[in-house]
Amino acid sequence: MNNPEQTEFKLWPALLNSRCPRCRKGKIFANPMYSPFGQKALNSCPHCGLVYEREPGYFYAAMYVSYAFVVAELVTTGVGIYILSGSENPWIYILLMLSFVALLSPFNFRYGRVILMYFLTPGLHYKPELSGGPDIGEEPVK
Repeated sequence: MNNPEQTEFKLWPALLNSRCPRCRKGKIFANPMYSPFGQKALNSCPHCGLVYEREPGYFYAAMYVSYAFVVAELVTTGVGIYILSGSENPWIYILLMLSFVALLSPFNFRYGRVILMYFLTPGLHYKPELSGGPDIGEEPVK
């Protein structure tokens, strides 16, 4: 019925789990988002071999996506603080907003890169035929 070589992976679970945009199976990052050792991005997909950094300086564009995340976080936090506390003390806003952004910086780093690869890179599309089969360097399962 379903051919294991033609497995299709859904967009949103693959994006949320930081999977390769071409095969949606291989990982983009080697360790978890909030790891004590930081986030280590892989050079290429362990499943389909896609090189993630398309050209030198490719991930500089991810900073713009991350910047948009930070602006949204700051606005949301500022409005939330105002609604919840009604305070006009600027130090409360500064302290809480910067703490919130610092807490979410690993999220911004990771998903800035993922969003860049999934939606903002021309010519990089999902290929379901690459989703099945063994990872690069592995023997096929018989």
